[in-house]
Amino acid sequence: MQKYIFTFGFAITLLILCYATGQAQTGDQFPAIKGITLEDKTVTLPDDTKGKFTLIGMAFSKKSEDELNGWFGPVYNTFINKPKKPGLFDSFMYDVNVYFIPMFTGVNTAAMGTAKKKAMKGTDPRLMPYILFYKGDLKTYKEKLNFEKRDIPYFFVLDEKGKIIYTTSGEFTQEKLDEIEELLE
Repeated sequence: MQKYIFTFGFAITLLILCYATGQAQTGDQFPAIKGITLEDKTVTLPDDTKGKFTLIGMAFSKKSEDELNGWFGPVYNTFINKPKKPGLFDSFMYDVNVYFIPMFTGVNTAAMGTAKKKAMKGTDPRLMPYILFYKGDLKTYKEKLNFEKRDIPYFFVLDEKGKIIYTTSGEFTQEKLDEIEELLE
């Protein structure tokens, strides 16, 4: 009987460790990634965002990019949109960097130019500084950021030093946005 209890306890511990490993990127430094905005500005994360919290959304397939697009409006309205006139609630505004990163890797790197031109025509000009196109290797990010599924976007909140303090993935939900907002308050 004691042998089975030990085995059951070991199995539970192993499951916890496997889950923790799946979430291991929390607390780690975000790996450097260099991209270009729709305004042709080169940005290197997290180096260019140190000193402020940063929200990053990443997608590396057409389907995940479609889900990433579902986050644009809510994130823009919550963290970026500033009132046109100064007012009473200005002190409640967020001071956070935001980047949405469509990733072009492997054979898809050739499609980045076309996708960027298409995005220039179809993107609200207010969002242009926040879209960062990446072209290059996926392996580093897949391993370090624990991308498990190709068809969903991944989101990371970085602290002022570029360390990952929160992760989530998938389509937009108000619950996920609320969790991010709580971290940034």
